Amino acid sequence: MTTAPALPARTRVLVVGSGFAGIATAVRLLERGTTDVVVVERGDDVGGTWRDNTYPGCACDVPSHMYSFSFAPNPDWTQAFSPQPEIHAYLQRVARDRGVLPHVHLRTELLDARWDDDAQHWQVTTSRGPVTADVLVLATGGLSDPSVPTLPGLDSFEGTTFHSAQWRHDHDLTGERVAVVGTGASAIQFVPHVQQHASRLVLFQRTAPWVMPRRNRRIPAAERALYRAVPAAQKLTRGGIYVGRESWILGFAKSPRLMQVAERIARRHLARQVPDPVLRERLTPRYRLGCKRVLLSNDYYPALTRDDVDVVTDGVVEVTPRGVVSQAPDGTRTEHEVDTIIFGTGFRVTDPPVASRVVGRDGRTLAEHWGDGGMAALRGATIAGFPNLFFLVGPNTGLGHNSVVYMIESQVGYVMDALAQLEARGASSMEARQAALEAYNAGVQRDLQGTVWNAGGCSSWYLDAHGRNTTLWPTFTWTFRRQVRRVDLTEYELRIRPGAGAGADEKQKVSA
Repeated sequence: MTTAPALPARTRVLVVGSGFAGIATAVRLLERGTTDVVVVERGDDVGGTWRDNTYPGCACDVPSHMYSFSFAPNPDWTQAFSPQPEIHAYLQRVARDRGVLPHVHLRTELLDARWDDDAQHWQVTTSRGPVTADVLVLATGGLSDPSVPTLPGLDSFEGTTFHSAQWRHDHDLTGERVAVVGTGASAIQFVPHVQQHASRLVLFQRTAPWVMPRRNRRIPAAERALYRAVPAAQKLTRGGIYVGRESWILGFAKSPRLMQVAERIARRHLARQVPDPVLRERLTPRYRLGCKRVLLSNDYYPALTRDDVDVVTDGVVEVTPRGVVSQAPDGTRTEHEVDTIIFGTGFRVTDPPVASRVVGRDGRTLAEHWGDGGMAALRGATIAGFPNLFFLVGPNTGLGHNSVVYMIESQVGYVMDALAQLEARGASSMEARQAALEAYNAGVQRDLQGTVWNAGGCSSWYLDAHGRNTTLWPTFTWTFRRQVRRVDLTEYELRIRPGAGAGADEKQKVSA
């Protein structure tokens, strides 16, 4: 795969990122006849997080048939929960077959984007030159920038360190003493693999996760053949999975007490796999299931029962040249000598770095606009002060129960309708009204109150530094799709393109 020979100086739509969101946007643009589109990708291939995360054991925890585009079903999934290589290959295939690749510019990073209010377009600076775009779509995703804790002495460590999203495949862990910091979705997948090779594994656990059995299975060749021959059969399977996953919202958001049933299943899973009562106590969560992401694994707990594994629940306070220092509640410090430190500490979801690179109409960055109030966007996509900017997988569009691909397709449909509205009215830009944004966000935050994600008794990556949930959608996904099926122009200000009939008043607003 190669990049386009030159980056166009101008484009109608500039898409940043080529994961699920970026590919879906490009496909829909091409389908509607918008061929003047450029996709910039800082990596050396399409695929987003499924290109970057290649750690051993990497796989999806949403069923394969649901974790794919509705417009591009894949009858050849080999497992109920797809491994990373299959998902990456799927995204590569969709991008190729749907004509997206000629529009993709690899190894091209967004450095700066500024709205020119007089010219009514975005002036974008990339690592391969400038681009002017009428519309800017940020499809960078929430799982794109690794989060590494700031620990005193980390730079002094004499061994090897890396984040799970930047796995060092050239580094042999055989016989090494390995520290793993973090016990999230990535860590529970790679820890069993690391344990098999390391001479000693020290797992630093801040909060015990809820772990459910992973009901994975091989999809037999006959079933795959059925899906190829009768696409409606796979569509029916996908529909059943969707309904089943949606039902989880009844416990997560409507009546968190219902989660007690699932908690009993998780506790039995823990009891069966961890016979040692002392270790089992350390691994028992103290909050409602669902407050943090529910994890699926059949080999995580068994790996922790091995004699060569230590589970440390004291907080990590320092790194020395030889290892990691933890501190007990009574102040006692312990140095754990290790050769390699692996961070399974997730991503910068509530403070995306791209927000510091996008400058709006008033000269402030998106990060400055959000400030202490945290991320917020109208319909999870548009922000007052940032005309013609669409943020996919934006604030409060993440999910704790179903496939985010469903939300992505919903948002992409919203962007397509926005472009249609602009073109139908001869408008140059549309911008969310601040009052509409505030009213919408107040409703989302109100709906989040009482849900397990806000009131489940834990601190998770769903919450920002101020304890505000700026990540998750609070209810059924079909209600979100219904809300974004059409753009409500009363929530926006539309403006006439300069010189396109507005006369002396180039900033005339178009009536909604």
